[in-house]
Amino acid sequence: MGIMKKFDDFLDEQLQEAEFKKAYDDLQPEFDVIRAIVDARTSQNLTQKQLAEKTGINQSDISKLENGTRNPSVNLLKRLADGMGMVLKIEFVPKRKI
Repeated sequence: MGIMKKFDDFLDEQLQEAEFKKAYDDLQPEFDVIRAIVDARTSQNLTQKQLAEKTGINQSDISKLENGTRNPSVNLLKRLADGMGMVLKIEFVPKRKI
């Protein structure tokens, strides 16, 4: 069994606990932003250093965004998108009924 499979099984088990699930759900938007930044950058075959050069954003700040130790402003997200030849799209979607 691969490491990710073991992790997924562990996560599924932990999500059965209400307190853990609430904390996990509360962090989901931050995880989504991080994943979107990394996915967009890698889809353009850019390193953090190359993205820094294109945007004028310090490479260490891009690293902090990608590892979750810094929350980006909308303006910063727009600069990242522009540096990757993309536009920023933010949307509100209805909550799922549980």
